Amino acid sequence: MTDQAISILKAKYGVEFGADAVKEVAAELNTTYATLSKYLNQFKTARGKWNLEQTVQELEETYNSPAVEGTDTVPGVATMNAVVQNLIPQKDTNFVPFGNFTDVKKVIQSGIFYPAFITGLSGNGKTFGVEQSCAQLKRELIRVNITVETDADDLLGGFRLVNGETVWHNGPVVEAMERGAILLLDEIDLASNKIMCLQSILEGKGVFLKKIGKHVSPKAGFNVIATANTKGKGSDDGRFIGTNVLNDAFLERFAITFEQEYPSVAVETKILTKVAESLNIPMIGEHTDFIKHLCTWSEIIRKTFNDGGIDEVISTRRLVHILKAYSIFGKKDKAIKVCLNRFDDETKTTFVELYDKIDAEFQQSTETKTEEG
Repeated sequence: MTDQAISILKAKYGVEFGADAVKEVAAELNTTYATLSKYLNQFKTARGKWNLEQTVQELEETYNSPAVEGTDTVPGVATMNAVVQNLIPQKDTNFVPFGNFTDVKKVIQSGIFYPAFITGLSGNGKTFGVEQSCAQLKRELIRVNITVETDADDLLGGFRLVNGETVWHNGPVVEAMERGAILLLDEIDLASNKIMCLQSILEGKGVFLKKIGKHVSPKAGFNVIATANTKGKGSDDGRFIGTNVLNDAFLERFAITFEQEYPSVAVETKILTKVAESLNIPMIGEHTDFIKHLCTWSEIIRKTFNDGGIDEVISTRRLVHILKAYSIFGKKDKAIKVCLNRFDDETKTTFVELYDKIDAEFQQSTETKTEEG
């Protein structure tokens, strides 16, 4: 009916017209004004006004979110047309494979629905590894950052009010299912029991969207990968405040669990070298030594942390932060100081003193000492 209505409207009124034109054509097609206006919703520019030359890009600017295909048949519900996007992550030239990367890549490459759970301390490349696996395999990835407030409406989709019309929009989970994409649930251990809405999806059976009365089945290639700092049992030491104990039935639906460790000194040196090159830091003399010292320093701290000697750890991400600060300020002590300020004074002092023992040429500048004192 939409194509026929558009043909009549164009012939009689051109590409721009108002409510009277729609009412007249609706009567001619033996339908109601409300029904026809809903069919023409994608061309609506204002209340009672339509423009048949309105582009998909303009619609996207109005509300950029895809909709479930075929829901235009739901009585009384308008829907936005799905906006075609390329969701394949970009390859990062600084990425260095390590840890579980090869195994995660194999799971994605297999095309088998096989939900995976990746756990490990913060800043050790859990999410980055999944993103780069998809980038190398040219697979679409939809990442959802989970919080305690995340619910079915955020994940599966819901109704939104757009230009006075009630419109159904897919959530990221449904969109990933329909595209056959990889769904990355980041920081899954922050979720509440509302995450249980994903039970049937984690079984590979799809989901029934009660609000629109439609069942969505996953397309071939769809898979779910979750990352977390814990194994879904909470954080007893308080390091990861806000993490929750996840339902055991929910966790059981993840077929495998990867435990991600920090990279070795050799791998971490390679990572920082690539980052330094991207920052135009010349890899000669003191710059090369700085990277070696940082990696040795972080390894000692991590071993001490694992032995229970300290309560904090230096992540690979924080080493990258230090290197970027060094490229900005040009001083090792300044770079280390500003990136360690997130820790309490005792921990910060301990870390700086340890680095001082590793790097014989390291000394705090007068500026830094003044700032601290």
